[in-house]
Amino acid sequence: MVTDDSASIRVFLISGQSYVLWGLERLIETQQPAMHLAGTAQSCAEAFERIGDAAPDLVLLDVDSALEESVAAIAELKARSSAKILVLTGAHDEFLHDDAMLTGAHGVVRKESPAETILSAIEKVHAGQLWADRAAMGRIIGELSRLRSSQESDPDQARIESLTAREREIVALAAEHPGTGAKLLAPMLNLSQHTLRNHLTSIYEKLGVRNHTAMYAFAQKHGLTSDSLAPRRPLRLSSRTKNGANSERFSEMDVDAEGGQGIWAASLRRGNG
Repeated sequence: MVTDDSASIRVFLISGQSYVLWGLERLIETQQPAMHLAGTAQSCAEAFERIGDAAPDLVLLDVDSALEESVAAIAELKARSSAKILVLTGAHDEFLHDDAMLTGAHGVVRKESPAETILSAIEKVHAGQLWADRAAMGRIIGELSRLRSSQESDPDQARIESLTAREREIVALAAEHPGTGAKLLAPMLNLSQHTLRNHLTSIYEKLGVRNHTAMYAFAQKHGLTSDSLAPRRPLRLSSRTKNGANSERFSEMDVDAEGGQGIWAASLRRGNG
C-alpha cells in the first residue's frame, strides 16, 4: 500500500527476477511509513516508461538478469529521473560494480546482505552518501589524484578514461577490424546490434567523434588496441553530460565505516570541475 507521507523515502524497484521483485516489495512494505513503494518494473525499458510518473527518491536496480544492459541503462535512468540509484547484485565482478557506481549509481549492495544492510544502504544513499565496500573505496580514492592530473594535462586521455570497460573493449575490437560494421561486430562481443549501437552512440559522445570512421581514426592515433586496453580497466570519477563533458566532479570524499558490516558510506560533496 502506498502512503502520501512526504517524509517517506519513495523507492522504485527494478528486477527481471519475479521472486527478487516480490521479496523487495515485501521488504519495503515492512518499513512504512519511513519508506514506501513508488513503483516496480521488470526491465529497464519498462522502467524508462514508468519512472517519470512514479517520481521516486531512490531506484533499487537489480542488475543480475541483464548485467551489461542494466549498467548501461543507469545514465538513461538518471536522465529521466532525479532519483538516486542503488545497485543490487549477487555478482562479484568488481569492475562492473565500479562501472555501475561511476556511471551514476550511488552504490552497490550485495543480494546476500542481511535485510538490515540493504535498508541501511537505501537510507544512506537517499541521504546523499556513497555506499561501497572497502575495496571499492580504496580503488576510487587511489585513482582520484591520477585521474584529475591526466584529465587536466591531456584532453584526449580524459576522453579515453571516461569510457567504461565494455566501451573500451568495443573501441579496441573496432580498431582491430577496420571497415567491420555493427552487424559483424555484435556477435564478436556477444551483444545484440541494438545494444551495440547504443554503446557506439555513447562512445562517439565521449570521444567527441561523429561516426565509426572517426572513432577508428581516434583509436589508431592513440593505439587503442586489445593489448593496450585489456590489462587495466581504470575507474571514472566524473559524471558526464550528454555532450560528453564533465559537469561535476568529486571535490571531497569523507569516509565513515559502517560498524561491523564491512561496508563504508562515503559522504559526497560535488563541486564544479
